[in-house]
Amino acid sequence: MSTFQELGIIPEIQQAVAELGFEQPMPVQTEVIPQLLANTRDIIALAQTGTGKTAAFGIPIIQKTDIGLLSPQTLILCPTRELCLQIAGDLTDYSAYVEDIKILPVYGGSSIESQIRTLKRGVHIIVATPGRLIDLIKRKTVSLSNVHTMVLDEADEMLNMGFSEDIDEILSYLPQERSMLLFSATMPKEIEKITRKYMQDPIEITIGRKNEGAQNVRHIYFMVHAKDKYLALKRIVDYYPNIYGIIFCRTRKETQEIADKLLQDGYDADSLHGDLSQAQRDFVMAKYRNHNLQLLVATDVAARGLDVDDVTHIINFGLPDDFEIYTHRSGRTGRAGKTGTSISIIHTKEKGKVTQIEKLINKKFEKREIPKGDVICEKQLFNFVDKVEKVKVNEGEIERLLPSIFRKLEWLEKEDIIKRIVSLEFNRLIEYYQLAEEIEQPQEYPSRRGRDESRGKRGERQENGSRKAEKGYTRLFINVGKIDNVNPATLMGFINDNVKGKVPVGRIDLMKNFSFFEVPEELAGKIVNTFRGMYIEDRKLIVQLAQEAERSGNGRAKSEFGGKKRKNKKRY
Repeated sequence: MSTFQELGIIPEIQQAVAELGFEQPMPVQTEVIPQLLANTRDIIALAQTGTGKTAAFGIPIIQKTDIGLLSPQTLILCPTRELCLQIAGDLTDYSAYVEDIKILPVYGGSSIESQIRTLKRGVHIIVATPGRLIDLIKRKTVSLSNVHTMVLDEADEMLNMGFSEDIDEILSYLPQERSMLLFSATMPKEIEKITRKYMQDPIEITIGRKNEGAQNVRHIYFMVHAKDKYLALKRIVDYYPNIYGIIFCRTRKETQEIADKLLQDGYDADSLHGDLSQAQRDFVMAKYRNHNLQLLVATDVAARGLDVDDVTHIINFGLPDDFEIYTHRSGRTGRAGKTGTSISIIHTKEKGKVTQIEKLINKKFEKREIPKGDVICEKQLFNFVDKVEKVKVNEGEIERLLPSIFRKLEWLEKEDIIKRIVSLEFNRLIEYYQLAEEIEQPQEYPSRRGRDESRGKRGERQENGSRKAEKGYTRLFINVGKIDNVNPATLMGFINDNVKGKVPVGRIDLMKNFSFFEVPEELAGKIVNTFRGMYIEDRKLIVQLAQEAERSGNGRAKSEFGGKKRKNKKRY
């Protein structure tokens, strides 16, 4: 294995990284650093977050800086304020013994006047978010004419956030003869377009396989009914007593709701999403980085640029539609050589996503059963006992108090004291799981091909509405289907636009001329009544219980409805 000295790093930087605990270069550093020091023009490096990418480009950039030229020589673009500050901080650490080097983070949400003053005094390296940098360029307060190296960090995230036009504009201000370094966890088509447009015969360095998940991460999924997802989340968190994790949700509203529920149930949790002010986000992140929070509930956008090495678990409260986002989520654990676990809580309709993600990351998911209450209590108790056994006793501080404590407890036997300590700590947890019902495990549906081969005539009965609804849900029929250009999203939108209050729609089955959908039992009557007598253009809308539709003949897959042939496709 190479050393930093063998890679050609100057002694000043070697001393700094040694004090930071860097013993040996990581694979991405071994591959990238020699190329940058050799002035290779353009490089594409594909590696997961947490693999040492910042040092891979930061160390040679510092070494190549001409301290005598007090003008921006390197520009590093990154997607978020948090990542901008982090990269600038890391570069400052690497250059601790390099005299007079000036590194400036440039980002929104902070005083632009302060940044302008620093630029006027002169800097060597700029780490910037695109929006604030363009603002400074248009104010003519920064010149990029001497930039010889540009780095795009987390390039796939930048494109996902819509920075493509900003990147184009910034590149137009750079000299033609400059090096470009592109670092990314995945290689979507948009990045390939950038490489064709702005790079000349780039060297591609891949650590692992393209789009592959982090090597040190286990991937697990738990399948539950949609209504049980939060209860499943609580059990999973309780099953891992020392969890220090991030829970990813799809929307800001869901993120806040889950965080609020966890807080109400006694967990150390808080939310991170776009509805928070920058000051609120900074406060939450400070708590999380300092381990004053056990669980951070976040949206994908808010968590971009989040870099914390000790995250033990990622929990996906549902899988993202863009599978590359899963790669980024799971890459937040198992960093810096540590192991991590990525857990997904899914319902039956998401099983196909698991298969597709497995192909993308080249790893298999483990299917697990939701932990039983007695198993969770046992694990929590033994974790507590382990902590008691290993606790560091401050003899000097408590010695004067011990005689009084011993006198107070001398009437109790050792076994009684242990029982009382354990009960004091765990009575609430034990009582909760004594009363809690076990979460029902749903049946996994076979593949479409398997269903087609096995169901035969039974399949016709299922299409006619006899499929059993999930527990707690009622199956309804509606006389619109694929011929009306309906999809699950438009059907859910249509229902929620017309029914007062939010309707959590479950399973949806779209047929050619009609559809079935599942709703909570207590809402079924309200929904049927809401749509009674409603028309879509000139056609009467029919919503009824699936069993009633079957008895009346409405739920048969045929080309006619209500005796009248449907001539025109209708939209709603």
